[in-house]
Amino acid sequence: MASSSLSKKRACDSSSWTPKQNKMFEKALAKYDKDTPDRWQNVAKAVEGKSAEEVKTHYEILLEDLGHIESGHVPIPNYKSSTATTANDDVEKDRPMKYRQLN
Repeated sequence: MASSSLSKKRACDSSSWTPKQNKMFEKALAKYDKDTPDRWQNVAKAVEGKSAEEVKTHYEILLEDLGHIESGHVPIPNYKSSTATTANDDVEKDRPMKYRQLN
């Protein structure tokens, strides 16, 4: 499908997905991989209120977005810490989460 076609579908598709539907979609994609027969019908059954065509289009848009991110067309956000950093912060960020100190 051409990129311009996906962009047109994006306008109709993107605002109509709830966070709950997106989570259902993610779980269904993990369950029904590319080799699953009738993949889009199965994914659609797992996502309330979506057809096989809608979930397939949503997936194609996701792939397009990933392509833009991986090619560097989407800048990485520069999050600023709300607190001053210290030398200990550098040590803490390299530790696995379960070993980090709580303030």
